[in-house]
Amino acid sequence: MFHGHIPLGLTKLANLQYLDLSNNNMSGSIPKSIVNCTRMILSRDKSDKFNGVLNFEDVVYRSDVDYTENFTIVTKGQERLYTGEVIYMVNLDLSCNNITGEIPEEIGALVALKSLNLSWNALSAKIPEKIGALVQVESLDLSHNELFGKIPTGLSALTSLSHLNLSYNNLSGEIPSGNQLQTLDDQEYIYVGNPGLCGSTIPKKCPGIELIPATPEHHEDAGNMISFYIAMSSGYVMGLWVVFCTFLFKRKWRIFWFSFCDSLYNRVYVKVAVSWASWTSK
Repeated sequence: MFHGHIPLGLTKLANLQYLDLSNNNMSGSIPKSIVNCTRMILSRDKSDKFNGVLNFEDVVYRSDVDYTENFTIVTKGQERLYTGEVIYMVNLDLSCNNITGEIPEEIGALVALKSLNLSWNALSAKIPEKIGALVQVESLDLSHNELFGKIPTGLSALTSLSHLNLSYNNLSGEIPSGNQLQTLDDQEYIYVGNPGLCGSTIPKKCPGIELIPATPEHHEDAGNMISFYIAMSSGYVMGLWVVFCTFLFKRKWRIFWFSFCDSLYNRVYVKVAVSWASWTSK
């Protein structure tokens, strides 16, 4: 088991593209000179092609090199067995140590990384914004540390990301939304152990008024009710207008109607008067 600080000599290995120091007793901070590992950096040349990383078409097999050795790599939360294809793996694994301090912003320059695992350490401070520059990263594990503050919004732009673990830190604020973050599996497990976090993907919702958008069915029901009231009002007005026009132009009907109303009024009045007189006499 190794112990002590991460040797600066390792960062001078320009062709280093796979570094695994996990499950040791390493201490100290992550050296900023890690950016000297140019095999972990992806750059574009004048022809707009990527340089700095071994690609399938760039590899020249040599007869004196054995590419068939089995190699187990922990990535995406599980162990995976690699053989000859391990030469395409760009990995930095410092998990399960006693590394302290902050995650250096310089780590955002290692844009060729496929897997970054810094879990189970004592890293503190905020997650650097530049970590969103790791455009090639497929697995990012920062769990079981002492990181605090908000989750960088740049994580939602990592289109290659398929495994994320930020559990058991002191992160707070709203979980950033984005197409890529929404596609990750087991959303609650990614953020568990951070009581200060809130968002739509976990049980704890952020404070504020949540507006529920109206569905097409609601729009259709409201439209039907408005149409009904408009039709009913129009019918009522038209009915009154027909009656008014009828009485206006039909003199006999008008006389008959008023005579009928007078007769009805007289009958009701007489009946009420007789009933009232009979009741008061008792």
